[in-house]
Amino acid sequence: MESATGKRNGMTRPPHVVVIGAGIVGVSTAIWLRRFGAEVTLVDRGAPGQGTSFGNGGVLAACAVLPVTGPGLLRQAPRMLLDPGKPLFLRWSYLPKLLPWLLKYLSHANDKDTRRLTAALGPIVADSVDQHMALTEGLGARRYVTPSDYVYAFRDRRIFEADAYGWALRREAGFEPQLLEGAAVQEYEPALGPDIRCLAVLKDHGHVRDPGGYVTALAEDFTAMGGQIRRAEVRDVALEDGRITSVLTSDGPLACDRAVITAGAWSGPLLKKLGLKVPLESERGYHILYENATGGPRVPVMIDAGKFVATPMDAGLRCAGILEFGGLEAGPTRAPLRMLRAKVRAALPGLQATREVEWMGHRPATSDSLPLIGEIGRTGVFAGLGHHHIGLTAGPKTGRLLAGLITQRPSNTDLTPYQPGRFS
Repeated sequence: MESATGKRNGMTRPPHVVVIGAGIVGVSTAIWLRRFGAEVTLVDRGAPGQGTSFGNGGVLAACAVLPVTGPGLLRQAPRMLLDPGKPLFLRWSYLPKLLPWLLKYLSHANDKDTRRLTAALGPIVADSVDQHMALTEGLGARRYVTPSDYVYAFRDRRIFEADAYGWALRREAGFEPQLLEGAAVQEYEPALGPDIRCLAVLKDHGHVRDPGGYVTALAEDFTAMGGQIRRAEVRDVALEDGRITSVLTSDGPLACDRAVITAGAWSGPLLKKLGLKVPLESERGYHILYENATGGPRVPVMIDAGKFVATPMDAGLRCAGILEFGGLEAGPTRAPLRMLRAKVRAALPGLQATREVEWMGHRPATSDSLPLIGEIGRTGVFAGLGHHHIGLTAGPKTGRLLAGLITQRPSNTDLTPYQPGRFS
């Protein structure tokens, strides 16, 4: 493997790495690179933590080892799309453009692929809390990370048992739920309404009390470590003899020895310039922040009836989830927000807030549910993207793996499932 260092005037020097994209994956990568001795410039057209990372549900979902494309999805999806009370939406005008990606995506909705993908997702999410703690060791951003239970809430035990397949896979991955029923449900979480009569409580999880603030604080910690942040639009990369020499931005070129693409759903054009046509789509997600909320849960709760998570945060209660396909260009639609509000009212009847703030963002979704983590050919350009709805959960681990690859500190994690060139 080529040395990760460069030479100037005959002197060995640390590599200079440009990280493209200042969300949780990019900032995590930048911090670990600094710790491993690299010179790092983090570049984004916006402020750190104000894109997709800003709006996620805030859960460190270590148990999120299952892809959405489980067995039965092909049968369920059409009914869900036609039912405004279900958490799956589509802008029908976008369907012709979506269809090639969608067919690849749905081709994995079988037992064999589900087990394969579950085995691949485990190594990047199962130790999420430990990875966030390691990332924030000695940093001011640690104040945002809160270890906690993570709870799945069901109408009754029958609904829980209907997903015996998924829970068996979670158990195989090491996540054994504690089941609570009847009066024990409201004793554990008084905010839940009487229609919820079964909980699956998972220990050793956590949440972030302000995802946008967390990533902003991590970026501040990064600059305190000697890192540089540039606000600019990245337009291209320059290669010489097939190797990266600079990143071309709206403010001019940034010379570098290595680059990392962590631009999420906006990464496609850069990947294409490097010869990779990755089946990457926007998995549009919504949230409503109930500011200064009372009557909400004390730990993150996944409400099964609406497939959304209600997470306590510094500013109030964030209810986030929903899956909508509609591309990067179109604005939010009202139907997902109407559905989310209705499900929130049903699950949390005592919830009160001073204001409700809506948000929609773009989660980067590959057609096989796995992220890209690794070098693109032998270009010196690395990819860290495509995490679907587990970006916050897996961001610090992904950043650590990428920094290790670049600075020749290999991990014992098998990165084969995440190879960027696997779609070629």
